[in-house]
Amino acid sequence: METAGSFNQFIFDAIQKYWDQDAMSDYGVSTLQYKDVARIIEKLHILFQHSGVRPGDKVALCGKNQCRWGAAFFAITTYGAVAVPVLHEFHPQSIHDIVNHSDAKLLFVEDKIYQNLNPDEMPQLEGILSIIDYHLFVSRSELLTFARENLNRLFGEKFPMNFRKHHIAPYYADQPEEMAIINYTSGSTGNSKGVMIPYRALWSNRMFAEEVLGSTITQGKKMLSMLPLAHTYGMAYDFIYAFTKGVHIHFLTKLASPTVLMKALADIKPCILIVVPLIIEKVVRKAIMPRLQDPKIRILMMTPVIGDRIRRKICDGLTKALGGNFYEVIIGGSALNKEVEDVLHDIGFRYTVGYGATECSPILAYSDWKTFVKGSCGRPAPRMTLKIDSSDPEHVPGEILAQGMNVMLGYYKNEEATRDTLKDGWYHTGDLGIMDHDGNVFIKGRSKNMLLGANGQNVYPEEIEDKLVGLPLVGECVVIQKGEKFYGLVYPDPDKVKELDLTTSDLETIMEQNRKDLNLIIPNYCSLSGIRLMDQEFEKTPKKSIRRFKYMDYPID
Repeated sequence: METAGSFNQFIFDAIQKYWDQDAMSDYGVSTLQYKDVARIIEKLHILFQHSGVRPGDKVALCGKNQCRWGAAFFAITTYGAVAVPVLHEFHPQSIHDIVNHSDAKLLFVEDKIYQNLNPDEMPQLEGILSIIDYHLFVSRSELLTFARENLNRLFGEKFPMNFRKHHIAPYYADQPEEMAIINYTSGSTGNSKGVMIPYRALWSNRMFAEEVLGSTITQGKKMLSMLPLAHTYGMAYDFIYAFTKGVHIHFLTKLASPTVLMKALADIKPCILIVVPLIIEKVVRKAIMPRLQDPKIRILMMTPVIGDRIRRKICDGLTKALGGNFYEVIIGGSALNKEVEDVLHDIGFRYTVGYGATECSPILAYSDWKTFVKGSCGRPAPRMTLKIDSSDPEHVPGEILAQGMNVMLGYYKNEEATRDTLKDGWYHTGDLGIMDHDGNVFIKGRSKNMLLGANGQNVYPEEIEDKLVGLPLVGECVVIQKGEKFYGLVYPDPDKVKELDLTTSDLETIMEQNRKDLNLIIPNYCSLSGIRLMDQEFEKTPKKSIRRFKYMDYPID
């Protein structure tokens, strides 16, 4: 079996190799070169050392994507402390709970977020620091106060002859089974749990990226970071891998509205795009599908030669809108809508769908766009083994089980959840799927989401939702069960509702027709008995998955 190398060595080597090169930018604001990141790392190491932080202590980070977040994260891991990334979109009480549960000693937090926090509700913290300039919001330690007030002097004493790359001593010598991160899950099926990620998993995910994309993502190229750094998907590839390859990372520090995003893509022209389905689905539904539904276009697309030219033109337009310079678009985080995928596949767009989980930090399966099989989520990643817990894995869905170097150590201070998830040497994903003879994995749904039909049939609500969301005016939807009946909860597309000036009565009529049309194309045992309109968007996780567990008890009149 392959042995994991040092994760921190990747960071050290990148700083040495790319010293004078741009490392990270807050898009349109400021840039840090590798030597600037190195300086911040050394200063924070001095701060940790003089304030009594030891390897293994927990240090929490809470802020939107930005250079200073990235520099602080590397300072924590290269010191040997345990990083606790906290999604900045969490409610203040959730931030309090995570900081307390993780036993964090320090908290780096964005100034605006700190304004909504109550330090008294985080009594274990020895200090709270600004993630922007590391000034102290709260100090409960004389050592920490001294270290922060004298940081520049201490740095000057340590490096009196200017700071150069040869001055940097090797970083903390991490061991494969040591805990590097406690990452709290997004909670689409329940409350957040603290996933204990070891250094071997960070090393393995970084190596995976090098093995599959190393010839494409090369020194000096650019990437646009859109996914939350506090989530393993964005952290592993938008950030960690890009940094270790000498790629210039651009963080979108503003809300990624269509205008902001399109401008950033045009300016940066990223070498690869790593996104969640929501981004691609919105672009396809608003910019491509209306054109494909034009009767004249539909006829022309069935015509030899002309049809191919139209597809190529549509594909080129989508490619250009997304920056025009990427090798492929990697989609992950949740299921890609089948109708949208059919369009992407039909026009020959360079996309692939991966499969991951926080518990594997995150990669489980992937295929290059050239070998990707439509409808799948790729094949098992290097150093990972997947199997289907089913009597007939190619045809009968079963739980997807995984083992390998990417798998977590367990859940922090939650032995029961760990025992339920790590069994007999296998990580039980909770996802249901099949695997073909070539090893391609096809996800059918979540085991926790599976419903039972009146005659014992397995009903996967995601498959119904995938068809429902393609019907007129359906923006988002969730399928729930009441007794032996199934119902659809629908949040209508607000832009279309406004554009057509529709009343609630109009929407109810349209949704009833949608229900009838849907029931014609799905099995009778899972037909919908009704559709209920929602007056606001469904609550989502930061990776834009609906927190569906919150709607299972929705009252049906």
